[in-house]
Amino acid sequence: MKRVVAVVVIGAAVCAGAASYVSPECLAVAPDGRRAYVTSATGGRLLVMDLDNAKVTGEWLLKNKTERPSGFWSSIFGGGAARSADPSGVAVAPDGTVFVTGGGAGGFVQKFTADGTPAVQAAAGHTPLAPVVSPDGSTLYVPCRFDSCVRVFDARTLSVKATVPVQRDPVAAALGAGGRLLFVANMLPFCPATNAVVAASVSVIDTSADYAVKHVMLPNGSTGVRGVGASPDGKQIYVTHTFGRYQLPTTQLERGWMNTAGLSVFNGETGAYVNTALLDDVDLGAANPWGVAVSPDGKQLVVAHAGTRELSVIDRAAFHARLDKAARNEKVTEVTKSAADVPNDLSFLVSVRRRVKLDGDGPRGVMVVGGTVYTALYFADTLAVLSLNDAAAGPTTVALGAPVDLSKDRVRRGEMLWNDGTMCFQHWQSCASCHPEGRMDALNWDLLNDGIGNPKQSKSLIYTHLTPPTMITGIRPDLQACNRKGITHIQFLVRPEEDALCLDAYTMSLKPEMSPYRVNGELSAKAKRGERLFKRAGCAECHPGDKVGPQGERLYTNLKKYNLGLGIGNEEGREFDTPTLIEVWRTAPYLYDGRALTMQELLKGCNPQDKHGTTQNLTDEEVDALAEFVLSL
Repeated sequence: MKRVVAVVVIGAAVCAGAASYVSPECLAVAPDGRRAYVTSATGGRLLVMDLDNAKVTGEWLLKNKTERPSGFWSSIFGGGAARSADPSGVAVAPDGTVFVTGGGAGGFVQKFTADGTPAVQAAAGHTPLAPVVSPDGSTLYVPCRFDSCVRVFDARTLSVKATVPVQRDPVAAALGAGGRLLFVANMLPFCPATNAVVAASVSVIDTSADYAVKHVMLPNGSTGVRGVGASPDGKQIYVTHTFGRYQLPTTQLERGWMNTAGLSVFNGETGAYVNTALLDDVDLGAANPWGVAVSPDGKQLVVAHAGTRELSVIDRAAFHARLDKAARNEKVTEVTKSAADVPNDLSFLVSVRRRVKLDGDGPRGVMVVGGTVYTALYFADTLAVLSLNDAAAGPTTVALGAPVDLSKDRVRRGEMLWNDGTMCFQHWQSCASCHPEGRMDALNWDLLNDGIGNPKQSKSLIYTHLTPPTMITGIRPDLQACNRKGITHIQFLVRPEEDALCLDAYTMSLKPEMSPYRVNGELSAKAKRGERLFKRAGCAECHPGDKVGPQGERLYTNLKKYNLGLGIGNEEGREFDTPTLIEVWRTAPYLYDGRALTMQELLKGCNPQDKHGTTQNLTDEEVDALAEFVLSL
């Protein structure tokens, strides 16, 4: 199968068969400040907005020309349809040129002139996101999430100038002072979950010709990194993320400690990490911070909270004054008497921040134009508009599509609830805090489902409904039980059964992404050698490739539990569920406690007695081939 890059066409209305939801997510403003662009993440188009009149004036439609998946990949989807070319990011150059990223495995970047004329299009890798234009407009930086790199394009021709490896799942970026440093948000940790410190990182790239990069780890437990924003002068960089207290039993949620919301600060001139403040209050969480932006005058710092339907509006000067005071080991609050205290102080932002409730679910992208904040409300299909100059004025909304009615769409409502922190006691977290997009956060959690003192990996929900029992130890009989116990034992609330049914529908709807290890959708030559080794080593006995779901989904599990001698401490002698291998490429680290960072380590280093497949006799080359096959599923 050949990969065909998506092509973009211009039109004035949504084409037949387009998604019924707008799902606004990313925002960018034209140089004159009068026009803005909004990505329709499920609608295949870019909306053009007249900010003076607060209305949509045009739509640039994106049409996907990617061929249908064939061969092995079609068996995953049951012969499914072509993947979407929905836009995933937008940026505007100083001359008004617009750049849009989109697509999954066959991702693209599209260049438009200021009047909407398509100019150049180029392949951009696997799931490109959040493009950033250099100050002089000559260079375009594109994080490619599942290639774990940033591709550097010539902005005029869209030819690739460089490919810069970063750590894991880069999803956002911003330039520091003078455009010399690019700060890249890596969404998930990239280390064994048994390390003393487990956290996602920010990759700092020198944008000079050598593109040297360093990875700066966020505080322990940081994951779910979503947003990066810069001050107008680029001297400060702000990063939003979930701040997990994974080393404590989850009973501590009732005391305000399980998942908290972090805002980390970096020096935009040197790349140095400064500190992390909590966006929560003492008895009220601010779950799942997403977009972050600074007002053009530098006075206000704005953060969108996707899980609590609100904005944090922070007095930036007062905030930094407190950080500076803490850095001098001076008392700031009753908790903070040094810089080390700041990440544990729920009162740090008291009196320098106001929380603004929004009328709509799923605030994500945020931008500030003049004295006005615009926030994309993903599940409401609206923009929230808030004046920073009138503290008494509440937010208003601008409709981007037809009114949203989710009463008959359990999948969409389930996705909204999955990301809704108000489903949790005191709003500390949503389901997405530990399972972003239904996957995992790469942390070990000590849950109440099987006692205390035995932390385990958060598990991907892909095909959970087809592979009972659920959870790593198989302690829940099926997905339905897992979702309901999650509400009561992890969120610590009682919710209507209808909410649980919606969560069921959403998690059952999840589809895997194509592995970046595939070549044009098919197994590489190396992976084909690995497939033969997979059978020879006995892996197929527990992970048979012939087990299929009702729509032809290959599951790669026999649905049984085994004691393979992998349990340590409290888990010694325990049986563990045989998981599906589908999409295992995006669920590192491996084993129940995440001790194996790589598939190679799992296959050989963590299998000394050959209980987990006969692998000790394999050469390093054979282990690499076997790993590539598994990672291609």
